[in-house]
Amino acid sequence: MSFVFEERLSDSPYVESITKGRTTHHGSTIRPAETHWHMVFSKHNGTTYPIVVGPWSKSGIVEYGEGAEILWIKFKLGTYMPHHPTKKFLNSETILPDASSKSFWLNGSAWQVPDFENADVFINRLVHKDVLVCDAIVNTTLQSDYLPDMPSRTIRHRFLHTTGLSQNHIRQLQRAQQAQAMLAQGVSILDTTFEAGYYDQPHLTRSLKQFIGHTPAQIIQMNQPD
Repeated sequence: MSFVFEERLSDSPYVESITKGRTTHHGSTIRPAETHWHMVFSKHNGTTYPIVVGPWSKSGIVEYGEGAEILWIKFKLGTYMPHHPTKKFLNSETILPDASSKSFWLNGSAWQVPDFENADVFINRLVHKDVLVCDAIVNTTLQSDYLPDMPSRTIRHRFLHTTGLSQNHIRQLQRAQQAQAMLAQGVSILDTTFEAGYYDQPHLTRSLKQFIGHTPAQIIQMNQPD
């Protein structure tokens, strides 16, 4: 195994999950597309790197070194930094400037690097200083079929500003994730195609290759008992 990790939920309504882990050796792996953006704190050879990561519009390859200790804070869709719109971080990793060995600069202030235990306190401070906010329109629209009483152009702009992705792109990726989960649970390719709402099997295959990085057959193979 290349990664040893532990994940927990957060008390913050702005955060999806908090994960800590470490890499056990050098390597590379396929990284699926990701609708959420992250704050990542990677410590390697005594140096900590604060990084704003993603979202990623399609799958790709990620490389990693041995012995890195990593903290991932995954933010919920609709959470963003008003002074740093998420669309600026699309398909990229941005290293934040150091303020000291244990702090970094963000929005004109120095912030202490959080750890797995106090990450919620760190997030609450960001919210208190309005460095993190939530767009309720984006959140509501994604969780239901409710359409806000505003022009569709305005909704598209808010999605791109807040998430870096269009609403349609997010829904396509979520459908691919649903199909991946079904295949991993033993649902046949034909049934997955129908139940996930794809036109045909080639449509399913193209979507999974784009967003997950594997074909349906590869996903089934990966989840077979050893």
